[in-house]
Amino acid sequence: MEIFFNRYRSLTVLLAALVAQLLLLAYQVKTNSDVRLIRVWAVTGVMPLARVVEAFRSNTTGFFSEYLVLLDVKEENKTLKSQLGSLKMENQFLKTELATADRARSLAAFQSRSPSRTIAARIIGTGTGANSKVVFLDRGSSAGVAKGMAVVTPDGIVGKVISSYPSASQVILITDPSFAAGVISQKSRVHGTLKGQGHSICLIEYIQNEEQVAAGEWFYTSGDDRVFPKGLPVGQVKIVRPGKMFFKEVFLVPSGLQQGLEEVLVVLEGVHQTIPDSQETPQTLHLLPAPPADPNAADPQGVLSGNLSTEADQMLEKYRRTGEAQGHVFGKAGNKPPNFNVPDPAAVKPPDPKPAVPTQPTNR
Repeated sequence: MEIFFNRYRSLTVLLAALVAQLLLLAYQVKTNSDVRLIRVWAVTGVMPLARVVEAFRSNTTGFFSEYLVLLDVKEENKTLKSQLGSLKMENQFLKTELATADRARSLAAFQSRSPSRTIAARIIGTGTGANSKVVFLDRGSSAGVAKGMAVVTPDGIVGKVISSYPSASQVILITDPSFAAGVISQKSRVHGTLKGQGHSICLIEYIQNEEQVAAGEWFYTSGDDRVFPKGLPVGQVKIVRPGKMFFKEVFLVPSGLQQGLEEVLVVLEGVHQTIPDSQETPQTLHLLPAPPADPNAADPQGVLSGNLSTEADQMLEKYRRTGEAQGHVFGKAGNKPPNFNVPDPAAVKPPDPKPAVPTQPTNR
């Protein structure tokens, strides 16, 4: 057999190819397909590789395109952030300028109304001490500022000058523990001494427990310290309580520091002013109308309930009528006291008049 195949190898291969071709043709006829089997096999064999190549191509192309888009978005985002930061800075600058203009107008209006001669100054620095409340102004001795001058704002006092230099001055604030100033209450005209506590609330000392000071009351400068002119607002009382010794503990919130400090006024020549009177806001009381009269009451004619508002008024009116009915004059000595246990004269109905009995004529 081996010798046969070796001798007729070519013929054997040809026969095998013819048989295979016939089988394939029979299969193609049976399946009724117009596509050649070799093409089906070729497509079937190539498709997995084609899918891999297409997936790699699409993913690579999408990655590079998205990467380029992201680069553009990142650059655009960076530009927008830069513009947003510039707009924020410009907005903050405009707000600051507007607030500065408002404060400048407020200072100018206060200067025009105040009888004292003042000069405007700007705060350029603060003290370095841990508990010190000291600021520096851009006005000094060359502008007429001297040691001991008062520093105020339209809202209230701020401090006093403790050092004056040619182009600057040093000011101690009213919240500094070493600060003191004479003050007087608006309502009761109680005198005291304002002392700084190192924080936002000040203490008013030397007010006796018998003095009348209430929370919410305003204090003004008294002028006793010879630094602040009389009549400048200091602040409003927040807490009042009896002290351990003879003096009250009165804590005050300074009004001159509530709006912040940037521009202030230095009082070059102070003029005392009168302290404004306290004007209490009138409180309205709502009252309902009187209820309608009860027809079944003992006073059907409305004598007691006409213009009388309380039970005491009604009782007083009842006693007055009882006294008049019994001939008693109130406030006169020697009168017989009335008997208030009898029924009220207004509630007693007068008896009905008896009908006249006709007289029979007599026959004579």
